Amino acid sequence: MGKKYLTDTNAISDYLGGKLPPAGLDFMDIVMDDSPAISIINRIELLGHNRPELAKFKIAVEGCRIFELTEAIVLRTIALRKSRSIKLPDAIIAATALEYDLTLITHNTADFKNIPDLKLLDLWVG
Repeated sequence: MGKKYLTDTNAISDYLGGKLPPAGLDFMDIVMDDSPAISIINRIELLGHNRPELAKFKIAVEGCRIFELTEAIVLRTIALRKSRSIKLPDAIIAATALEYDLTLITHNTADFKNIPDLKLLDLWVG
């Protein structure tokens, strides 16, 4: 695949629920088969609720590379929070993508769009 991605919670949730447009589903098939990656925050968000999809979420998370918090991610998160109004989970996710030069797959582009150098991919558009 070449390009590497960090997959946001909404992308995995909508992928597993079949809520993405056809092209988005096809793209996520490739991502999930190739090298799926999530932040520790995404793991918490996906597995932190009792819901009917929990078994599917567990299987998906088990197949993902999970980026834990590192000192570099913590420092980037702090810098992001000091420079703009952003929720802590979103700041950690953005900092993770920036630290590892990953494109963030998300439908939540509004909260991420003004972060310099952060590459976004919205599979719900187009």
